[in-house]
Amino acid sequence: MQKLLIVGCGDVARRLLPRLLGHYRVFALVRDPEQLAFWRDQGAKPVLADLDQPASLQRIAGLAEIIVHLAPPAALRPSGGAGDRRDTRTRWLLAALGRGVSLPQRIVYISTSGVYGDCAGERVDETRAACPGTARAHRRVDAERQLRAFGRRGVVVSILRVPGIYAADRLPLERLRRGVAALHEADDVYTNHVHADDLAVMTCAALRYGRSNRAYNATDDSEIKMGDYFDLVADQFGLPRVPRLPRAEAQAQFSALQWSFMSESRRLQNQRVKKELRVRLHYPRVEDGLAAAAKERKNQCS
Repeated sequence: MQKLLIVGCGDVARRLLPRLLGHYRVFALVRDPEQLAFWRDQGAKPVLADLDQPASLQRIAGLAEIIVHLAPPAALRPSGGAGDRRDTRTRWLLAALGRGVSLPQRIVYISTSGVYGDCAGERVDETRAACPGTARAHRRVDAERQLRAFGRRGVVVSILRVPGIYAADRLPLERLRRGVAALHEADDVYTNHVHADDLAVMTCAALRYGRSNRAYNATDDSEIKMGDYFDLVADQFGLPRVPRLPRAEAQAQFSALQWSFMSESRRLQNQRVKKELRVRLHYPRVEDGLAAAAKERKNQCS
């Protein structure tokens, strides 16, 4: 049985693990000692290490044939600067993996659709050049470039470019309760989504079918604007719809980070995921996932 190392043990990793057990001997890179027992109880073998502490990564050299890299880049440093466009976590990870007696056979990396930048609402497939508009997206592009270079050493590297992830416990309910405004229809941007469970399925499919140095838009079939998404959530959960504001008025109310998400518009195409990775979406539209989320939350409360 091949050994598989999960790097970045958050919500998606928890959804992914049951799909891996029985097919791989799973290791989980954990930075918090308090999480060791959880991952052990779930059936993985935890490895205590920290992507921000390169010396701690020595133990993963040669550990696993397969790597699932879910860890985001480190947050922006207060000082800013050009260094904020580099993903040091991926750099240290690949350096550690490169010191093994043998290299991994395959890496699946969870990137972001933010690498495309603002596409003015156009439909976007994976042939479109990256054009990141934020330092956060630049760090993702840097990670992809590092991984592609590593892949040229004989490692199959597949990249999933992921939009907004949602699930029953990953919804903007608090934002809706606070009545945070959205944009007028005429000013609004197209946004893209994937249910967290479907992303776990896509990750497993990439492990099996992902092509070398290949990117995949890991999105559902929806074409929906951001404000309409908020309206769907509000209607499904019995909350008031948020007010709509013109762009100039709305910009004054949001932080730079919040505004960055409201300044990029694109409609991701997912033909590669369906044809090459052979993925059949369980929640092809946002409406499907929200209905399931509402049912799940109702069952939890009953």
